[in-house]
Amino acid sequence: MAALAMDEPASEKDAIAEGLLDLLKPSVQQLDLHVHSMRESQVELREHIDNLASELGRINEHQKVSLDLDPYVKKLLNARRRVVLVNNILQNAQERLRRLNHNVAKETARRKTMLEASGAFITRPSGKP
Repeated sequence: MAALAMDEPASEKDAIAEGLLDLLKPSVQQLDLHVHSMRESQVELREHIDNLASELGRINEHQKVSLDLDPYVKKLLNARRRVVLVNNILQNAQERLRRLNHNVAKETARRKTMLEASGAFITRPSGKP
């Protein structure tokens, strides 16, 4: 009887922890999906910037009138560099989210196994506290 009373606070803590994990898991997964779509957009934007920079270079070569497009090409290349930087940051964040999601799933499974092994899922009669 005393052992059951000592296990009760631990099982309540485990239940709260599992509830928090269950609460956070969908948010982490949704954030992971958004980061993934953002990374895809960043890659697409980088490709468009590369194409635009090469087109501007070709236009500049074929112009009879000398237009100074070099500052614009440099701006595009600077924008591309920033896009690559943001993409790297997003990639690192997504990797951290993936590891966090994996750890949450692993911890949830471990706690369920511990609770099932300890018999904490025994239902009590509803009339008794």
